[in-house]
Order: sequence, then C-alpha cells, then structure tokens
Amino acid sequence: MSESRIGQGTQVTLHFAIKLENGDVVDSTFDKQPATFNVGDGSLLPGFETALYGLKSGDRRSLPIAPEQGFGQPNPQNVQVLPRSQFAAMELSEGLLVIFNDAANAELPGVVKAFDDNQVTIDFNHPLSGKNLTFDVEIIEVKP
Repeated sequence: MSESRIGQGTQVTLHFAIKLENGDVVDSTFDKQPATFNVGDGSLLPGFETALYGLKSGDRRSLPIAPEQGFGQPNPQNVQVLPRSQFAAMELSEGLLVIFNDAANAELPGVVKAFDDNQVTIDFNHPLSGKNLTFDVEIIEVKP
C-alpha cells in the first residue's frame, strides 16, 4: 500500500511554526501537541493548505506564504477612529489589544494605533496582514 499524501479530504497531523521575515516565531506547535485538521474544511489559510499538497508523513518543509495567500493585505477601511469617551475607563497605550463585540456578538480584536484626548484610532486588520510568512512544517501523519 502506498503512503498517503496530503490532498483534498485527507486528515493531517503536523507540527508547524509561523515565522516572520526577520525569523521571529509568531506561533509554533513544535513544543506542544501537534495540530490535526481535515484538508479542505476551511480551517487553514488557503496558501498554507495548498502548499501542503503532496507531502507525506515524515516530510519537513519551509513554505513561504505571501500576504495574498496568507492573511491578506491590510484594508484601510478596517482602521476606525472612535470617540475617546468609549474608552473612558481604560488606560490606553499604542499597541494595546482591545476586544470588541461585533453585531453578531462575536469577539473582534483591534489594536490601538494612536489616541489623544478626543479620539482613538483602532486597527481591526489581522496583525499578520501584509506580512510575508514562512511556515516550517513537519508532517506527522496523513490519513485518507
């Protein structure tokens, strides 16, 4: 029987590390339990998932992922200026992560980009948008 390779509908268990261009590791499972997912279920970035196609158990790769195949480019419409009064009880600082609730009451994280006495600029873009990433992977198991 031939070894299963990653493709649509396969179940994959792997270790991964997401790295920025400067080598900083953003997330990793190498020091934890490996991740398991079903290819095509929408849980992975499309560019990462596609880059895994054809790999098999035991394979190790460094996969470059451009912003368009990763978290996309930043959208200027996702940067909002809100009244400072909405943050009256908070001690603000640039880079502070603030959790909001959207219309469906789902959590929506935003990062404080700037603030003054009257307004606060919040960036709702994904923190990795616009970034070239490298996914280091080690395939543990592939099930059809």
